[in-house]
Amino acid sequence: MNSPARSASGVPDTVSSMLGQFGLSMYSVLSRAATPLVRLHLSRRAAAGKENAARLAERMGIAALQRPLAPVVWMHAASVGESLSLLPLITAIQQRYPHVVPLVTTGTPTSAALMAERLAPPALHQFAPVDVPPAVRRFLDHWRPDLALWVESELWPNMLRELRRRDVPSVLINARMSERSFRRWRRVRPLAAEVLNSFRAVLAQSDEDAARLRALGAAGVEMPGNLKVAAPPLPDSLAAHRSLEAAWAGRPRWLAASTHEGEEDIAARVHTRLLGEFPQLLTVIAPRHPQRGPAIAARLAESGRRVALRSRGDGPDADIYIADTLGELGLFYRLAPVVFLGGSLVPQGGHNPLEPARLQCATLKGPYRHNFQTLCDGLIAAGGLVPIADEQALAGAAARLLREPAAVVTVGRRAQEFAANQADVLPRTVALLTPWLSGL
Repeated sequence: MNSPARSASGVPDTVSSMLGQFGLSMYSVLSRAATPLVRLHLSRRAAAGKENAARLAERMGIAALQRPLAPVVWMHAASVGESLSLLPLITAIQQRYPHVVPLVTTGTPTSAALMAERLAPPALHQFAPVDVPPAVRRFLDHWRPDLALWVESELWPNMLRELRRRDVPSVLINARMSERSFRRWRRVRPLAAEVLNSFRAVLAQSDEDAARLRALGAAGVEMPGNLKVAAPPLPDSLAAHRSLEAAWAGRPRWLAASTHEGEEDIAARVHTRLLGEFPQLLTVIAPRHPQRGPAIAARLAESGRRVALRSRGDGPDADIYIADTLGELGLFYRLAPVVFLGGSLVPQGGHNPLEPARLQCATLKGPYRHNFQTLCDGLIAAGGLVPIADEQALAGAAARLLREPAAVVTVGRRAQEFAANQADVLPRTVALLTPWLSGL
């Protein structure tokens, strides 16, 4: 007599499925009961400026736009980086399937502002509904998506369960599963398997991500690569570029980009350490969350430094220039090609190293690189990324690059060449989505 099939955890598949379904049911019951608390939480976030108060109803699934008559491909991205990675894919889909309307949902005001600036009609944007049953059903009742594409690691049990109940095909694209997340999901593997099996296919960023997703029970896993490598160079503003270049002419300068709490203070201390060798040094800080700009400026000014805040319209003549505006990172990468990429000296996992690489920057990155580990390893091997261990190493590496312009050019060219070699990810992803797109 044959023994029952078993999951990777050793539990028979039928038992694992039952446990997963029970877990989803319990999650649904508890989240429904928590709906009033979720509303209160959203209101408090809006009062604190963390939600768009004028569009708060969208978070509860109440649409602000009419559904078009055309087929709707719903694409959900959590925040800025994920939503930017969608732009080349949206363009490719619209070129091949012009009758399709992309609907992009995101969860943060910053990402919504970027989408408002960069999405071209007929593409639409809405805030993503929270994962409570009433909001989920209102959203799906209104938009009736023909296909759902979820980006990276967004796994909402209620929404996925309802999409499956309505027989809406869902695909997890640019899928990522960090080692830390994998360890957490492995503790509840039956639930993880049930959630992941809501997807008709899973398109992973890397072989490591693919292996972890398969180990959690995902089916139909493919590895086309990381969509973030397919994005075009970040945009520039010619007028702003000329103005700042003229104001900063002759000054050595470096950029601390996409910084998180604690890294601005590190950048300021590095600035002080480098002044002995570079007395005209300019340090530009572009915080990951621009709304933190005024607080950063106030804190750094307490030490007597001349600090300018771009959002306030301050003049560019300063020791430290806080670039706390939206959508201008490409401008500052071009103005200051010696770059420290943030989220890497604090345990955030770092940000996309290909953004400065495409613009030929010489980029320094700290030890926390796990969000883009494969890309970082490739760039380091190619000589297009300089790894640093800590604040002292950052100061040393920045000083070396500032005194050796030829080294900046060499590292930047190698980075740009590596980025250019990643360009086949987009057509591979579109090809894997063709079975669902072609039927719309």
